[in-house]
Amino acid sequence: MLNFFLFVIFPYVAIAILLVVSLHRYFNNSYKFSSLSSEFLESEQLFWGSVPWHYGIMGVLVGHVIGFCFPREVLAFGSVPVRLLIIEATALMFGLMSLFGLIVLIRRRMTDSRVRVVTSRMDMFILFLLLVQVMSGVGTAIFYRWGINWYATSMVPFLKSLMMLNPELLFIKSMPHLVKLHVFNAFLIIAVLPFTRLLHFLVLPISYIWRSWQKVIWNYDRKSYRKTK
Repeated sequence: MLNFFLFVIFPYVAIAILLVVSLHRYFNNSYKFSSLSSEFLESEQLFWGSVPWHYGIMGVLVGHVIGFCFPREVLAFGSVPVRLLIIEATALMFGLMSLFGLIVLIRRRMTDSRVRVVTSRMDMFILFLLLVQVMSGVGTAIFYRWGINWYATSMVPFLKSLMMLNPELLFIKSMPHLVKLHVFNAFLIIAVLPFTRLLHFLVLPISYIWRSWQKVIWNYDRKSYRKTK
């Protein structure tokens, strides 16, 4: 019964929340569809956290998407032991990169007084969920080897069954608890996402193409400012 709720009912609830709340925020409060950058408050830790986090998580997501779209081709490519080791090592490297970057970003939010002022509880909550997601993913890569094989043969059919509105619970029912945590937490992030500033990554700034130029007006005397430096 618990598995039915976590992996059959909850995924649809999470997706419904994402769609409804995201559209509501976009059409009624689009100004807050922003990351609200804190780069001007602190930039050094942001660089060392943001760069490995973004490159790492993009590598992980691209790997998941490729495995989801081309499971047979991935299985065929990984049938050669050397190739399989390369894929596993590359995936683990991206996972560790994203974990390192995320830890730096969380530390920055917690220790820098200026950044902490503009950090909400929801910011910390979504960071915690992301930390759980990355740690469970890295743990799965370490303790349950050859992930591309069982991902292609079990997780992909399960996810596709969800998309076809015909969930096949048997594919995930026998999975280890760590893998179940990883899957459930992913849907939990989807449900929480529209309530956070992280939602901005779903919106492409295509309006920048046709909007008028932004004018920056300096409100200080440059000459007097240079003399004081």
